[in-house]
Amino acid sequence: MGRFVVLTWLVIAWAEISVVAQTPAKKDDKEPDKVSYYKDVRPIFQQHCQGCHQPAKAEGSFVMSSYADLLQKTDHDVPGLVPGEPEKSELYRQITPRDGKPPAMPRQKDPLTDRDVRIVKRWIEQGAADDTPASARAALVDDDHPPVYQLPPVITSLAYSPDSEILAVAGYHEILLHKADGTALVARLIGLSERIQSIAFSPDGKYLAATGGDPGRFGEVQIWDVAKRQLKLSLPITYDTVYGASWSHDGKKLAFGCADNSLRAIEADTGKQILFQGAHSDWVLDTVWSKDSGHLISVSRDMSMKLTEVATQRMEDNITSITPGALKGGLIALDRHPEKNELLIGGADGVPKIYQMLRTKDRKIGDDYNLIRAFPALPGRVFAVSFSPEGNRIVAGSSSGDGKGEVRIFNAKDAKPVATVEGQRGPVYTVAYRPDGKMIASAGFDGLVRLSNPDDGKLISEFTPVPLSTKTTAK
Repeated sequence: MGRFVVLTWLVIAWAEISVVAQTPAKKDDKEPDKVSYYKDVRPIFQQHCQGCHQPAKAEGSFVMSSYADLLQKTDHDVPGLVPGEPEKSELYRQITPRDGKPPAMPRQKDPLTDRDVRIVKRWIEQGAADDTPASARAALVDDDHPPVYQLPPVITSLAYSPDSEILAVAGYHEILLHKADGTALVARLIGLSERIQSIAFSPDGKYLAATGGDPGRFGEVQIWDVAKRQLKLSLPITYDTVYGASWSHDGKKLAFGCADNSLRAIEADTGKQILFQGAHSDWVLDTVWSKDSGHLISVSRDMSMKLTEVATQRMEDNITSITPGALKGGLIALDRHPEKNELLIGGADGVPKIYQMLRTKDRKIGDDYNLIRAFPALPGRVFAVSFSPEGNRIVAGSSSGDGKGEVRIFNAKDAKPVATVEGQRGPVYTVAYRPDGKMIASAGFDGLVRLSNPDDGKLISEFTPVPLSTKTTAK
C-alpha cells in the first residue's frame, strides 16, 4: 500500500486523551529463546540508541533506525553488525565493557541492562535475522522517504515563531514549517517520533522543541535548530508519548509532561534532566514556567494544576481546588499571562478558567480561592487555550462528543465573549495567537489550518499543511 497516512476511527480514541486512561507499556522480563529483531531488539535500539543514531542526527555517521542501516560501516570503517559474530559487530562492542572500562554507549547515559545486552548478543549469535514485517519496511520515514499523505493528519499542535514569520504545524513523523500566512511550505523537519504531541519555539526563535514518540513504545523530546533545519537534540524518554513542551524565559531549560504521571525538565543544550516531579496521579498533559522561571506549573488528567519549585523540585501547592467535585474531569491545556503569573486552563468540563499562581490565603476545605475568573463553557472538552500577546484576551478551542468543535475568543478581564471563530468543521485540538496579535491559527481533527481575525472571528484563509498524494490505492 505504500507509505501512507490513513486516518481511521482509532484516531478519535487517541485524540480524546482525557477520556480513556491507558497504561504505559512495560518491559517483559522473560527473555525469549528465539530472539526477534522487530519485537525484541528494535525496541531496545529505539529506547537507547536511535536518539543519536537516526537519519536526522547520525552520530559517528551511523544510523540505527532500520535493519539495513545496522549492516553499514561506522565512521571508523568497521561494520555495525556482522550476523553470527557479536565480537565483530561494533554495535555490540559499544554496549559492553572493554578493558576494564564501562560501555562506551549509550554516551553519557546509564549502560543497557544485562538483560538487554544478552538479548542483543543472542540475536546476533542466532544469525541476526531481519523479521521486520513488510508493512513496517514500507512505512520507513526519513529525509529521503518523507511522509506521504492521502488525507490530512489530525493536527495536535501549532506554534508561531516569535518574529511572526513562521507557523509550525505538527504532522506525522515531522514538523512542517509554513510562512505565517499559510502561503508556502518552507521546510519539513522529519524525525523519529510517529506522533508529535506538542511544539514550542524558544524565546529567541532559534530553536523549536517537540514532544511526542511512538504510542506504547517510547517517548521523545526533540530540539531543532530552525535556521539550519537540523536536529540538535533527541532524547528518548519513558515508554509512551510525551506532552506539553514549554521553554524557560531564558531558553536554557525545557519542561514537558509524561504518560508515566511525571513532570520533567531538562537542560536544552545537553538533555540532562534537572527536574523530576511525580506528584500527579495521571498523565501530565501540559506545562508552563512562571514569569521568572522559578516555578513550573503542570496540568493533568488527575483534575489538578500543580505548582513546583524548580530549585528544589518540590511540589508546593495544588493551585486548583482539591475538594472532590470542584473540578469535573481532567485538565488538558495551560497557558500563562505574558506579563503576570496568572494561569489559563482548559479541560474536560469545557470551562476555561484563570487562576492566580501563588496562594495568598490558607487553604480551606471546599475553597477554590486561587480562581480569578471562569468563562462561559464551550461545547465538549477544551483542548487548547492561549492568551493574546498583550494578555487582554484569551482564545479556547474545544471538541464535543458529536464530532464538532468550536474556537471562541473572550475578553480576559470580564469573561465577555468577543467572537466565535467561523469555519470550524470538526474537533479543535490546538490554537495559537500570532505574536503580533494580527491573527489566530486553529486546527484539529479535519487536518486543516484555519487563520482567523482575532477581533471578529472571521475566517481569513484555510490550508492543508501537508502535501497530499494524488495516488490511490487498489481495493
